[in-house]
Amino acid sequence: MRTLVSLLPLLLILATPAVVTAGDKPDVSKIYGKIQVVESFPDYKVKVVESFADLHVQVVESFPDDPGKWQMVNSFPDYKIQFVDSFPDFTIMYVNSFPGPQD
Repeated sequence: MRTLVSLLPLLLILATPAVVTAGDKPDVSKIYGKIQVVESFPDYKVKVVESFADLHVQVVESFPDDPGKWQMVNSFPDYKIQFVDSFPDFTIMYVNSFPGPQD
């Protein structure tokens, strides 16, 4: 019983979800490779915009090995994304050249 009581604070800390503030954005320079679009359980929620994007994305057929280069796949993705209209983790803009993070 005494062991259970001493473990209770540790269990409460582990069960508490992490709080993400509005200023926390992922490092978009590391989001490239094989991308799968999903409707639920994404790694990132993304909004497509026309200007002032966090990441310029170029969709490629092969060799998605630089920041901003995405190869769309249906299985075995590096990252899963969900397109949303509000509360995205980051924004993207599709480009034909010069992909990558925008400062």
